[in-house]
Amino acid sequence: MREYLLTLCVTAAVTYLLTGPVRKFAIAIGAMPEIRARDVHREPTPRLGGIAMFGGLCAGLLVAAHLPNVGKVFEVSNEPRALLSGAALIWLLGVLDDKWGVDALVKLGGQMIAAGVMVMQGLTILWIPVPGVGSVALTSMQGTLLTVALVVITINAVNFVDGLDGLASGMVCIAAAAFFLYAYRMWFGYGLEPAAPATVFAAILMGMCLGFLPHNMHPARIFMGDSGSMLIGLVLAAGAISITGQVDPDSLSLFFKGSERAAVHATVPVYIPLLLPLTVLMVPVVDLVLAIVRRTWKGQSPFVADRGHLHHRLLEIGHSHSRAVLIMYFWSALIAFGAVGYSVHSANGWIVLIVVALSAVGLLLLLMPRFTPRTPSWADSFVPPRYRRRRNTADTPGTELPVREGVSAPHASDNGSANGTGSAGTPTTTRVPAGATAIGARSRNW
Repeated sequence: MREYLLTLCVTAAVTYLLTGPVRKFAIAIGAMPEIRARDVHREPTPRLGGIAMFGGLCAGLLVAAHLPNVGKVFEVSNEPRALLSGAALIWLLGVLDDKWGVDALVKLGGQMIAAGVMVMQGLTILWIPVPGVGSVALTSMQGTLLTVALVVITINAVNFVDGLDGLASGMVCIAAAAFFLYAYRMWFGYGLEPAAPATVFAAILMGMCLGFLPHNMHPARIFMGDSGSMLIGLVLAAGAISITGQVDPDSLSLFFKGSERAAVHATVPVYIPLLLPLTVLMVPVVDLVLAIVRRTWKGQSPFVADRGHLHHRLLEIGHSHSRAVLIMYFWSALIAFGAVGYSVHSANGWIVLIVVALSAVGLLLLLMPRFTPRTPSWADSFVPPRYRRRRNTADTPGTELPVREGVSAPHASDNGSANGTGSAGTPTTTRVPAGATAIGARSRNW
């Protein structure tokens, strides 16, 4: 675990440190597109954040390759090299799109080429588990088509959800954390060596997202652009393909004391999170499907951008920018970790009950856009100002409140100036009795 944490921290640190210089570079070359009608931000913001994320990916792979235990993955498997090759292609395509713009069909072709490069180097789905049947081996053509489709769907799902500050990076980080827990359990819990590359990919992906988030939280100082969204989508898909298509059900049968068919049937809940990344990316995938249906119904191209995404709808019903992002985080974490928890304890019904209860809480939050939670006083220093409890500093007798120039204060002393200034025109301090409130003393935490 320590080596994975080291890989994660190095990736996050490199990404975080590179993002500042990348932002200056993006401004210098003019990678700051004009505000569009569907955009939420109101000021031109530089893109190309994917450059820093790709640097973090390279740093994470380099460090992992030189670690005693994790480094063995690079000796016995070609998947890390396949990931780096596909990531480099998709990253270059994203950089071109962020600076000059690339046609949607060209980007789709580039995504398929990047996926094909990974397939040629061995990162492909070899078989899939089917309940009641066992493992179904795929032909070379079937495995290639399924792998390419999975990569393209995941990339575009992440790209579509990248509409609010910190949304895509946070949701992918949540998905990567769920992948890591599952892959780590398969690798060290069952000793399945094919799960080792996916564990490394998930740790690196978490580092990429965590390193970029501080620069991308609302209000964002830089956007990841297509160079970042397509990159993290490809890395997430690579991890899912690696562990789902490479783990041999014959090895699983040793742990479940039965035939291969019985092992696959018994471990179907285990495969739920990673059979397809649609589980941990359920929210963006649903958004992707709805967008395609909506645009096709209107007679438009599925690649024409609009303001009908889920995060746009949250803003329209009254949620703030930060609140909409947190709600999307909540649903992503609930589905991702609920699926992983069910895969571990599928025989226990309490997992389902917890998910149902949390879903009810999520629906309540959706229906209360004006509700703002308040934290206790001892937690004020740990939360943003908007969530701190408003307090009247004049509740204590004898509290002295500064009164702004030009604003009168109730119960001001008769010998003082009405506008709160002395003879020299400087602000004075007015003693306010207990329970009184001075105008302008309201907290600015809103």
